[in-house]
Amino acid sequence: MELIHLVMDMVVPPMLFIFMLVVLPPYSIYKCISRILKMFTMEDLSGKVVLITGASSGIGEHLAYEYARKGARLALVARREKKLREVAEKAREFGSPDAIIVCANVSILKDCKRFVEETVNHFGRLDHLVSNAGIISGFYFEESRDITNATSVMDVNFWGSVYPTQFALPHLKESKGKIVVIGSASAWSYGPYISLYSASKAALGNFYETLRVEFGSSVKITIASPGFIESEITQGKHTTADGIVQVDKEKIDNLIGVYPVQSASACAKNIVNAVCRGDRHVTSPSWCSFVYIGKVFVPEIIEWVAHILFIIIPNITKTDAAAVNNISDTNGIKK
Repeated sequence: MELIHLVMDMVVPPMLFIFMLVVLPPYSIYKCISRILKMFTMEDLSGKVVLITGASSGIGEHLAYEYARKGARLALVARREKKLREVAEKAREFGSPDAIIVCANVSILKDCKRFVEETVNHFGRLDHLVSNAGIISGFYFEESRDITNATSVMDVNFWGSVYPTQFALPHLKESKGKIVVIGSASAWSYGPYISLYSASKAALGNFYETLRVEFGSSVKITIASPGFIESEITQGKHTTADGIVQVDKEKIDNLIGVYPVQSASACAKNIVNAVCRGDRHVTSPSWCSFVYIGKVFVPEIIEWVAHILFIIIPNITKTDAAAVNNISDTNGIKK
């Protein structure tokens, strides 16, 4: 058995290299032509039924508006009924012929079954499942006292997409529909302080990449990887069943650092356009994808830069600020 692996170690790399040399040029031409053709064959969303989780704010809210502008019928899911009603009303004003709301928790299996069933019972079909619901839990791993407090992140961000997918799948196959997954650029970039959030999004992406192999062309999947987007998360908040809970705003600001925050409306527009084109992936803003390229080719350098930006510089800044405060207190100066 070890001899077989030794032979494979010697044979596979050169064969893969030759394969890439042969396949990559025609594949690149195919991708270019395909992308041009997709611009002229955008999916018509008029009358399509779209179920969006986490639709009460942020990206989910603006996805509802973008789908509404294209004439889609909407099922909006979240935990805050008042916010959902406001979003549904605006969606109707933007052009949605029908929009219903369903209050539910995506981390609860029976809730997921219920909101999929209510959607299909009301509209008679389901064309797009948009798994957007997500929460954040921020802390430095070495400072955590009870790591089990963060299990809700995986419950919502990962299982909160898996559960609806299971129940929606038969209906999506029937309509030859699509699954839209709102992941995160942090799944493949480096985000200290949100390590478990990033891990949950990485698991999400890997899961749906695997489903592509299982489903083939029966259900198409678009995986979105937003960067820092204007939302409750970038404001240092996340939603719970009881409302909005604050997390450390200073550390969130340190994490965002030099990155510009994109508006939720621009992000949602990019995602819906990508879905209509049938894209497999979409990164918004698009420049974030170059971080991924850097990670592939020069991972050590990207890690080093991330450590300086997100760990060393914030610590120096914090130390300097503390020193200024000490001097002010010593001189009796009140700030």
